[in-house]
Amino acid sequence: MNFRNIKSWQWALLVLALLVALDWAIRRPDGRTRALNEALQTAASPQLKNYPYPFHVMRVDGNTAVMGTPRNFEMPAFRFLGAMYPDVNVKDHDNPAFIALERTLGQVQDEARGIVLAQPGITGVKWELDRDWLQRHHLEVPDKPPGR
Repeated sequence: MNFRNIKSWQWALLVLALLVALDWAIRRPDGRTRALNEALQTAASPQLKNYPYPFHVMRVDGNTAVMGTPRNFEMPAFRFLGAMYPDVNVKDHDNPAFIALERTLGQVQDEARGIVLAQPGITGVKWELDRDWLQRHHLEVPDKPPGR
């Protein structure tokens, strides 16, 4: 192959393809994380499988599974639920529909946690706000606080 005949746009395309492959390799979950996510999908109830947010293990730190969540003190449940269910008044905390949505969110999150904790070698779950998912779904997320 004569490298002198390759045009600059071909080099740029090659570099771009290599960067995409490198990014994929870096972000790809390790085998343990993939196994936990597979167990989570296999054991999930229909309610959990069909929930708008796909609860998943982001990584494993020692014996602790770090799981993604769409809510925490930075992203209150009412903001997430309001975006997923725009027909429900989430500003009225006494609204029965909002209460039901909040309860369902808690139930599916507890179910996901329980499935992961039941897997061998996992003794704890730590929740981490899934900023990437929220941003992909057009939910504004504050910058990550320093030290986190």
